[in-house]
Order: sequence, then C-alpha cells, then structure tokens
Amino acid sequence: MIQRLFKQMVISQIISAMAVMLCLVVDSIMISRFLGVEAMAAYGFANPVLLGFAAFGSLLSSGIQVVCSKAMGTGDEDKVNRCYSLSIIVAIGFSVLGVVLVLIFLEPLCRLLGAKEGTEAFRLTKDYLTGFIFGAPFFIMAQILVPFLQMSGQRIRLVVAVLSMTIMDIACDLLNVFVVKQETLGMGLASTISYIVAVFIGLVYFFKKDCVYKFRWKGLGNGLGKEIVQGGIPTLVNQLSLVLLVFLVNRTLERTGKDVAVAAYAIISTIANIGYCIGNGISEVSLMLTGISYNEEDEKSLSEIVKQQTIFSVVINFFVTVAFLVLAVPLVRLFVNTNPAAEHDAVVGVRLFATCLILSSINAAFKKYYQSIGLIRFSESIAIAQNLVFPAVIVISFGALFGVSGVWCYYILGEILSLIYITIVVWIKSKRKFGSHASYVCLPDGFGAGPGEAVEMEITSVQDIPEAAIEATEFCMEKGESKRRAMYTALCIEEMANNIVKHGFEEGKDNRIDIRLVHKPDELIIRIRDNCRGFDPVNYFELHKASMDDPTKHIGIRMVFKMTKDVKYVNSLGLNSLTMKI
Repeated sequence: MIQRLFKQMVISQIISAMAVMLCLVVDSIMISRFLGVEAMAAYGFANPVLLGFAAFGSLLSSGIQVVCSKAMGTGDEDKVNRCYSLSIIVAIGFSVLGVVLVLIFLEPLCRLLGAKEGTEAFRLTKDYLTGFIFGAPFFIMAQILVPFLQMSGQRIRLVVAVLSMTIMDIACDLLNVFVVKQETLGMGLASTISYIVAVFIGLVYFFKKDCVYKFRWKGLGNGLGKEIVQGGIPTLVNQLSLVLLVFLVNRTLERTGKDVAVAAYAIISTIANIGYCIGNGISEVSLMLTGISYNEEDEKSLSEIVKQQTIFSVVINFFVTVAFLVLAVPLVRLFVNTNPAAEHDAVVGVRLFATCLILSSINAAFKKYYQSIGLIRFSESIAIAQNLVFPAVIVISFGALFGVSGVWCYYILGEILSLIYITIVVWIKSKRKFGSHASYVCLPDGFGAGPGEAVEMEITSVQDIPEAAIEATEFCMEKGESKRRAMYTALCIEEMANNIVKHGFEEGKDNRIDIRLVHKPDELIIRIRDNCRGFDPVNYFELHKASMDDPTKHIGIRMVFKMTKDVKYVNSLGLNSLTMKI
C-alpha cells in the first residue's frame, strides 16, 4: 500500500505546489513584461520578506506533520486535535504581529533588503510589500491547512483550492495591469485576494460534520507547542538558509552585474520554484509517511519509502530537466524580451539550474526523511549545507572568478556537494556497506521487529479472510504462542476484516486491507489498515457500552475488545488504521 499511497499523495502534492508557484510565475511575468526591469528588481528585493513569512508557515506546517504523523502512528487522535487547535491560534497571532511590524518599519526594511532610497526600485519594493502584507495571514493559514487536508484525505479539495487561487491571481493581475494600473501595489494586492480565496475553500471542510479534526482549548499546553516547534525547526532552518542565500546572491549580483543581474536572478528563481515543486512534493509526502511508519516501527515500509522517494525523484525530474534545457529561451522570454543582457543572464542561469533538479529532489527527500525519524541535527545540517554553506562558497568564489554566470554554478555544484555530504554521514552512522540502500535507511540497531518477527497479509475480497486467519495462527504457533493466544489473534483479524468487507467496501473501488502482525516478547500487535469507508470501532464501542451486556448485540466488536488489552483507531491520509494488542 505504501507504493500506491506514495504515488497518490505525490501527484496531489505536486499539483498543489505547482499551482501555488504558478501564481508567483504569473506575478513575475506580469511585472517584468508590463512594469519593466525596475519593477522586477523590486520583486527580487522583496523576496526575502516573502520567504521569511513562508519560513514561519513552513515551521508550523512541518512541525504539524511530524507531531501528527507520530500521533497517528501510535493512534493518539486527541493529540492530533490539540495540534490542529494550537497551530491555528499560533498562525493567527504571528501573522497579525508580522503585518503590524512590516507596516511600521516598511522603509527601513526596504533599505535593508538592498533597495536604494530615492530610486524607482525603492518605491516599487515598498509598494509591493504594502500590497502583499495584508495577505500574509492568509498565506500562512494556507500553509497550515495543507497538511491537515492531506492527512484527512481531502486531496481533491486541496487541488481545487490552489487551482482557484491561481485563477483568481491571474484574473486580478490582468485587472491591475490593464484597468486599475496600480503597478507593484496592485500585484501585491492580487496575491492577497488569491490567498483569501484559497483559504476560504479549504476552511469549508473544517466546518463540516464529517471533519476528522475537532477544535479544542483543553490541553493546548503540556509541551505541545515546543514539540511542534522542535519538529519544524529543520524546515525553519532550511527556509532561513534560503533567505540568507537570496540576500547574499542579490548583494553579489549588485556588485557584479547591477540591477539587471538582480532582475535576471528573480526570473531564474521564479522558474526554479516550478522545478522545485517536484522535490518539495516528494519530500513532504516522505515526511508524512515516514513519521507514521517510524512510530509503528515498520522497517519494511521505511525502506520502501526511501526507495520510492528516490525513484520518483529521478524519473519525474529527468523529464523536467530536459524540458527546462530545451525551453530555457522561451521560458525566459515570457518574463523579458526587451533587455538582451537580462535575457542572456537568465537563460544561462535556467540551464545551469536544470542540471541540479534530480540531485536537489533526492537531497530534499532525504532531509525530510531524516527529520521524521528523529535525526533532527542531521536534517538541519543538510539544510544549512544544501541551502547556504556550499552555495555561498560557490557564489562568492565563482562570482569573483567568472562574473554573473559563475554565480549560477551554485545550483549544480551545491547539490553535488550536499549529496556527497549525506552519503558520507549515513555511511558513518549506519556502519554498513558504503552507498547501499540499507545505509540510507539509517535505522538504529534493534529497531522494529527482528527478522521473522512480523508477517504481512493483504485482503481484497471476503475469500482472502480465512487464509489470513490461518496464516496468523501458524505464525503465532511458530513463535511459541499458546493455542489460546493464536486463536484470539486469528479471531480478531477475522472479525474486524469481515466488518470492513461487509460495511466498508465500495462498489467499483480498489478496496484493500493491509494487515501486519508483529510478535514481541510480551504481546502480539495487530495493525489493520484499509482504504474503505471511515469507521471508528473504538468510538462505536464507547457509544454502545450501555448495551454491551446484552448477549444478542454487538457480538463481534464485544468479543474483540474482551480479547485485547488495548485498541486504538485513527483516520490518517484517508485511511482507517486500527491497532490491537493481544
């Protein structure tokens, strides 16, 4: 199921990310084609502020995924709801504070960003930030809602929200350019309006009766905020490294090629963001699935995740790389066709960037994978190395030696050095064969079930259930369990699987039940996961406790709860996941 789920999630994640990036592309095209190079330079100067807000949103979004995926892996539904509640409150508070601070210190901020006071670029930078900043709360809220929509299986709603945002942004940009004519101020306001539309569409789900999340004030403390921040710090480090890198590149280009080179970098960055959507989509899916599998101690699934993230990174990015290399000139001319110097610099930069896509995607996926299995410091070091240290060295040295074109070399050389760094570290940590698949999975000794201590079964029809029960019984007997415990285990699997087939299977759908049985010295653990209709047997049992004494009612579920010492249910990624301990 991991391979199928990875594919489904990656597609929706990439589509969503690309739709968001398309908004930025449209903004850049409109600014460069209709407002000129000075306006494009202003957009480039404003980028660190946009990235700063994105960094905080990413901190929360990533922390949410880490905390919630761990909670889902252990069946802690209450923690998922508390995480949801706290993240909404924090996002609103921070974004409002950010809006106030930017508006108060707008002119000093523009000077800090590199725009020279008294120039046209300074005025345009100030106007763009003024228009954008009112949409910052919705920008951050959109980032917060994405993981919750993904985790609840609302992938279609997610795609609809971001596509609607894109359409609205294009419409508002066109209205600004041809009717309102408010230059960069209008462009910033267009982004604000589009974010509002996306958030509204996403929020509709959270007010529906079938929403799996419940807002609650109780229990928001207890270290939950700290846990979210700790889980998201590697992503924050990643984003802040990017902010510093953009600042450094802009300053280097100011000395090397002046505003024309800064404008070219803004064009390259916008096109690059489309390419990065592939790697970002793959890495976000890896983060979510890894967290769940790691807390279930499912080594086989973790190994499959590493394999799938690498395959998707290579295959998809190969075609994107070829497309960027071939289409570099027409892509750049979407943004500028009246400035030969800016066009030349941008075309060279786009082609050099294209060569890094496969490696960038692989590095990004590993970064999120290690973050999710608890190797936080390692993940942070990858972020700093990939997005700041290696690129900075190349930008400064190659920029001095080869000028503007030398600066662009940081894309490919930085990723090569980053992958070498990852490979060396995981080899040292795992102490296994250099470069092997097992070394990159990087799990500690004794993790999960040992060899032969787990068995997995798949059910696609009612005929598969007796076979699964027999296989479970044989596995228990082989491990030295008593006939009674073996019988209990088989009965639990048989009863719950029959319920899923009878009440959860849908006509014409690829219905599947994955069962994993783990033998431990003091217990047997059964995990049943299915992609069928949602049903919470734990909640059902609690609601009908009063009638459980009646021997003619709820026979199956009553029997299961009597034979087990712990039962937990959670709905995650659109899947039902039930864990029972015998």
